[in-house]
Amino acid sequence: MPIQTVLVVDDSKTELMFLTDVLQKRGLTVRTAENAEQAMQSLSEARPDLILMDVVMPGQNGFQLTRTISRMPEYAGIPIIMCTSKNQETDKVWGLRQGARDYITKPVNPAELWSKISALE
Repeated sequence: MPIQTVLVVDDSKTELMFLTDVLQKRGLTVRTAENAEQAMQSLSEARPDLILMDVVMPGQNGFQLTRTISRMPEYAGIPIIMCTSKNQETDKVWGLRQGARDYITKPVNPAELWSKISALE
């Protein structure tokens, strides 16, 4: 399945702008959410082909939101890539156990991100 639409969930406006720019330069459509509530609202409006998920956010964190989304039958097939500053191996293992397909640490290297996205297609 070709990835055309990406939902980026991150509470940092700087990170949202950076990731949006990187993805749009590759021709992808990008929607953004700054927290779990906005992310769930966005999912209910239009199903993305991929979700890039930050971990550290106010309210529900990215691990919790990933677990929630991956366990909902209507969204379970959407791949999630954790995109976070949490760079410990235990964080990566935990993220994957919550339902993420891959894990990338910040600062994001655009080539590495694109490689991970391409591997999902």
